[in-house]
Parts: sequence; C-alpha cells; structure tokens
Amino acid sequence: MAEENDRWRPPTRDHRRDSPFVSDASQDTHRPGAIWGRRDHTADVASGPMVEVLDVVRDFPIGESVVHAVRSISFSISRGQLIAIRGRSGSGKTTLLNMIGGLDRPTSGRVLIGGRDLTGMGDTDLIELRRDQIGFIFQAFGLIPILSAAENVEIPLRLVRARVAQRDERVRVLLELVGLGERAHHRPQELSGGEQQRVAIARALANAPALLLADEPTGQLDSQTGRTIMTLIRALVRSEGVTAIVATHDPVLIDLADRVIELQDGQVIHDSSVSDARAYAHTQR
Repeated sequence: MAEENDRWRPPTRDHRRDSPFVSDASQDTHRPGAIWGRRDHTADVASGPMVEVLDVVRDFPIGESVVHAVRSISFSISRGQLIAIRGRSGSGKTTLLNMIGGLDRPTSGRVLIGGRDLTGMGDTDLIELRRDQIGFIFQAFGLIPILSAAENVEIPLRLVRARVAQRDERVRVLLELVGLGERAHHRPQELSGGEQQRVAIARALANAPALLLADEPTGQLDSQTGRTIMTLIRALVRSEGVTAIVATHDPVLIDLADRVIELQDGQVIHDSSVSDARAYAHTQR
C-alpha cells in the first residue's frame, strides 16, 4: 500500500494542490483535470461558467424530412452545481447531453466547456477533452462483464498511464467512496443493479473530471435504490467539487438539484434559476 503522503486525496478545493498526481509544473492549478500533469486548459477561466450552450440547434435529416431534436437552446451553468434536465421521452434531453459531452456536434450554435469551444475542435481534441475533463454515467451502466469492479474503475486510469501504485490507491478510494470497498473483486453479474451503477459512478470519477454527465442513471433501478444513487451523486458534487448535469425523470433528483431545466419538443420551457430570479426580483419591488 502507498505511504500516507503518497496517497490520492479527493480533489476538493482544499486538497487539489496536495494530489500526488500533479506535476511540479502544474502545481499552480486548481482544476482536477490537471492531476495527471497535463496542461490545465481552464485555469485562466476558473471563475467563469463550467458549461455554456449558445443558441444550439440539432437537426436529424430522415429521408425527405427533418427531425428538429434541439431548437435554439441557450443557457450557462456555474461550477459546482447539480443540474437536472427533465422532459418526456423525445424532448431532446439525450441529444443535448451528447452535445455538451462532445459526443455529438450541433447543427448550429456553440457549446463551451470551461471556456473551451467544442464546436471547432477536431476529433483528437474532443477525445482528450472527454478523457481529461468529462465523466459519463449511462443508464445501462456500461461495465465490461469480464472485469471486476476494481478493473472497471481502473480503465480511465490506464488510459492516462497513471502509475500502478497510484492507480490502485485511486481505485480503492473511489470504491470505498461509493460504498463498495468489499466488492472490489466481484464481476458485474455478481453485483446488484444499484451496485453496478455505483461502480459506473466510481469509474466516471476516476480521472477527477470537472464535469459529470449522467443520462437517466436510475432508469433501470427500483425507487429505493434510485434514491440512494441520487443522494450519492448529490454528495459527490459536494465532496469532489464537480459540476453534474443529469437527465432524469426521477423526482428525487429533481428535488435534490440546484437547478432544473425542463425541455419540451427540443426547447427549454422552464428553467428554475430564471424563474427563481424573477420571483426574487418581484419580491424586491
């Protein structure tokens, strides 16, 4: 086991400088995406929004017709918030998340992550951005069946070539963080649905992303397990200092969210931060 002073520490605002993964050249950064010694692309805009969606449109041509999945959506999201995106199936939630995560490109408009414009990025830059700054949690868990829980969590760390001792320690810390320390060597089929989703959450946090994106993370879980997962995500936003955007129908998460954005037919029909601000302004008159 690593010595105490060589252990990974959660990348909270108080501990990011102490992470053993940070190279000497990057000790002046506070972004968790810099823990592997790569250049911190957001250090100069640390006080700006984490996400900016600017007049984004996404159309899908189908034969001679066009499906307007997202219609001129604009909003910005501050750092360290938990955002719930709600709406019926087909409202554009997944399409919007995919564009924010760099998995899809808008037909028009711009998406910025930490001040970086995804719109003009090439495939290589998008891959690096997703690897370094974005964690994904999928409804279907997305675990590799032949790997143990620990090995699944370890995958992102192998991709960035973290040292073995640090890799092992980070995996141990994350599995304990999601309450699965004693299940590290179990394969997905030996875990319950809620435990598999917790492994997926730990994997999404492996490289200490600045942004966490989750698409219906409780869609395959019973209500009680879903409540546990949502409470965990809320706690992780606080402890890990990440920004989380979750597409969900789950009323528990909606109650836990700092802000709720509701979509209908590819458009924003309600934004709680806007309505709350208007309500406050009205009381001040």
